[in-house]
Amino acid sequence: MMGLSLSRRARWLLIGLFILGLLIFFPLRIALGLAGFERMGVTARDVRGTIWSGRVDQLMLGKVPMGSVRVALSPIQLLAGRARFDMGRKAGLADDVSGAMTAGFGRFGIDDVTGAIPLGRTLAPLPIGGMVMNDVSVHFAAGRCGHAEGRVLAQVAGRIAGLNLTQGLSGTATCDGDALLLPLVSQSGMEKINLRLWASGRYTTEMRVETADTTLAQALGAVGFASVGNAQVLKVEGTL
Repeated sequence: MMGLSLSRRARWLLIGLFILGLLIFFPLRIALGLAGFERMGVTARDVRGTIWSGRVDQLMLGKVPMGSVRVALSPIQLLAGRARFDMGRKAGLADDVSGAMTAGFGRFGIDDVTGAIPLGRTLAPLPIGGMVMNDVSVHFAAGRCGHAEGRVLAQVAGRIAGLNLTQGLSGTATCDGDALLLPLVSQSGMEKINLRLWASGRYTTEMRVETADTTLAQALGAVGFASVGNAQVLKVEGTL
């Protein structure tokens, strides 16, 4: 049988088509693994589709559930040496989330995240049931917080003895040494929460209530607060 003879141009064309096919149909699951998101505590029940149009079911950032999201790789960011996976959840509904996960050259983080993130009892006994993010970006590089920006509103689930926190506590994301810091303050300014998160997933939170009301102090003491000067303080730490 006579072998198929191809010109050099034809061989390069076939190689180019093969590479193009790989790029077009490259599985999203493999791409997320190569980007190292599993090492950062990102897990999912199922990943389907290609890098350009995929779906991740029951996405988890540590212990924080993100639900099911649509995911697509940004080709422009590849030119900058990082993989940015744009994601979105339930466009047009009340619990929309949009933004991106990024990784590359010893750094990882989130970009431009806007929407509600449910926390459940992740930070218990602190009564924070969720975070509403507004254009939040956080990058860790070499294990250190390198950049943080955007507004965060902590939603309070239920009531704490004697406190009215129905409007939540809000603040601007920033870096504090190696950690991400969310300094959250209530509308009255009397209640504050400082939440610090490290690249490893370890976090510490401190809720501080300024009060000279002995009745309120006793009520807060009954749920775990301790007296520190003229304030009642509750500290919690753990790993996301």
